[in-house]
Amino acid sequence: MSRTSLQDWRTPVIVIVAGCVIAAVGYGVRSIFGLFLAPMTLAQDWSRETFALALAIQNLMWGIGMPVAGVIADRYGPRYVLCAGTIIYALGTWGMASSASGLVLQLTAGVMVGIGIAFSSFSLVLAAMARTVGPERRSLALGLGTAATSFGQVLFSPVGQGFITTFGWYPALLSVAALTLVIIPLAFVLPNASATKAEPVADQSLGEALAEARGHRGYVLLSSGFFVCGFQISFMTVHFPAFVQDLGLAASVGAIALSLIGAFNIVGSFGSGVFGQRWSKKRGLAGIYALRALTIALMLLAPKTAVTIYVFAAVMGILWLSTVPLTTGIVEQIFGVRYLATLFGLVFLSHQIGSFIGVWLGGYLYDRTGSYGPVWWLGVALGVAAALIHMPIDERPLRRLRQAQTTGT
Repeated sequence: MSRTSLQDWRTPVIVIVAGCVIAAVGYGVRSIFGLFLAPMTLAQDWSRETFALALAIQNLMWGIGMPVAGVIADRYGPRYVLCAGTIIYALGTWGMASSASGLVLQLTAGVMVGIGIAFSSFSLVLAAMARTVGPERRSLALGLGTAATSFGQVLFSPVGQGFITTFGWYPALLSVAALTLVIIPLAFVLPNASATKAEPVADQSLGEALAEARGHRGYVLLSSGFFVCGFQISFMTVHFPAFVQDLGLAASVGAIALSLIGAFNIVGSFGSGVFGQRWSKKRGLAGIYALRALTIALMLLAPKTAVTIYVFAAVMGILWLSTVPLTTGIVEQIFGVRYLATLFGLVFLSHQIGSFIGVWLGGYLYDRTGSYGPVWWLGVALGVAAALIHMPIDERPLRRLRQAQTTGT
């Protein structure tokens, strides 16, 4: 069988399905680490700040590693990047389970898992999916890929809590570490090309692309807004289960809430992709951040019951990762797909700096005040600011892309 015929089986449908499974597993595992905060800190006699700092480092390393992974994937393709990242991810999670001190936890759950997530991230998968379909379906594909990450959260949240309850936190961590390895065979289903046939390719170096992005006001504003996204969702991912238990509710309420966030995020992410295909992406992002701020404020003011938590989780789920298709879509729309993984990786670094601050600050202020309230209200203020930041963005394609599309070169 010829090389061409071997490549023919990688149809867009097959690539998208494989990419969705990779995204679901990779994001599903990291989304449940917050379930281990209470049992691990109690068992190891750690403060919440110790655990939070490890996961804050994880988010920061994820952000730092993402542009590096993007550069390699844009140059050589995503397959071996994903494989290497998955191995580091699994080893780091195993090391997290075996950590006997806060320092070891920060090296394993923080540094190792963070690098592993960066090199097996759904953003690399989204870039591969974007290159597989034409521009007319690209926003929908990005929405579908992002929705798949939420399915991972839906699946892993109750399973992870069930494992913790039935077997204990240590066997549960070992189990999810092993599950990450399913990404490796699926990585070879993705196309390894760094360009797409659906778009004219400009004769542009990586350095030129980075300089072009750095000088674009909209790119800077988009990165600033994505900082807020990281602050909000990473704080909630890590601290929300403990916040729920602090209210006197059962641990299962927090796990169900995380699962609800994931379930409704499937709707939100896919809906975001549909919205971005038809209407202004920047206006969609402004609306999402404004609604997040309103939703958090209403939750803080409402009576704290299980019903309140579930309603909050459902609404936040719709707004959870719905920023990703629109943010990725703006980067692709302005700059094209050639260096999409790299350019989105740099935007994502801003997201992860926000994640670091949100996760660490949550633990730090809780240990000193006994409350998560100050961080929640800071998230409200940042949401309003992010809504305003997105409005001046010029989301039109750059002139070189418009000229290439006009001339067909």
